[in-house]
Amino acid sequence: MKLLRNPEVFRSLLLHAVLSVAASVAAWIWNVKFGVFTLLLCASFTLLHAAATHARYRRIAKLSADIDRILHGEENFTVDCRTEGELAILQSEIHKMLVRLREQQQCMKEDRVYLADSLADISHQLRTPLTAIHLLVTRLSEQDMPPEKRLQLMHDLKILLSRIDWLITALLKISKLDANTVTFHAETIPLEQLLHQSSEPLLIPLELRRISLQLSANGNFSGDIAWTSEAIGNILKNCMEHTPTDGRITVHAQENPLFAEIVISDSGCGIAKEDLPHIFERFYRGKDSDDSSYGIGLSLARMIVSRQNGTIKAENAPEGGAVFTIRFYKGTV
Repeated sequence: MKLLRNPEVFRSLLLHAVLSVAASVAAWIWNVKFGVFTLLLCASFTLLHAAATHARYRRIAKLSADIDRILHGEENFTVDCRTEGELAILQSEIHKMLVRLREQQQCMKEDRVYLADSLADISHQLRTPLTAIHLLVTRLSEQDMPPEKRLQLMHDLKILLSRIDWLITALLKISKLDANTVTFHAETIPLEQLLHQSSEPLLIPLELRRISLQLSANGNFSGDIAWTSEAIGNILKNCMEHTPTDGRITVHAQENPLFAEIVISDSGCGIAKEDLPHIFERFYRGKDSDDSSYGIGLSLARMIVSRQNGTIKAENAPEGGAVFTIRFYKGTV
């Protein structure tokens, strides 16, 4: 009786009943035996139609209950789609949708965890220089401080503010890359010009540390000049921070029919074995990193290179020191 509450089923069974009665009456007028036979035959077809409709609507009701369980977040649930027919196709599509929803849910969970970890890392990175700035400002407010000491504290304050400015700028660049809002403009320039442009901001710090920089290049580079210079500059800065006084940084670049390659090596202590798998991870700081390291320069460099169909690899040279190999491929890799 519950099935008859469905208007569609009720109209269908009513139509079958009317047609059966009409056919039976017509056959009865022609011949009584034919009338009885027609009545039995139509009744059988009506019952078979009712049984098939009942079975189909039971499957629809089960499918509806399955969807309701999915909507209520039951995780250990799968849609049975091993049968055939139109309903089986619908079940198969719902199963695909369920798989996709679970994948998206897992991605959202991972994104929330990643966001929480990133916010914690950013707050930690900002808290250290801000605490130092607060202490410096407190000391600068002292009235009886010698002028020389005041100048030294102001110099330290300026350095800390510069570090915070660099950190915020780098984080904004990473955010833009994460959000895919950066458009890379391809230009072609000589590799030598790219290396000079990338290393120019570090020439004075390198001179103060008495670290020699040797550049050699052959061929051209095609890609975004500004962003690529940022990536190479970050790697050079990392090498500079891990190269001792009177050390050496060597950059060699060349182009071939498949890719443009840039190899950056230094004469420092190299990369610790346990740091190698994680050196390009965001906010990762190796055991030899100093307090001024934020752990985002190499991560930003990798993002810039990979978005331009490139690869970047870090390893230790046999004679000592770190080696970074960047390749920008001219085709899909």
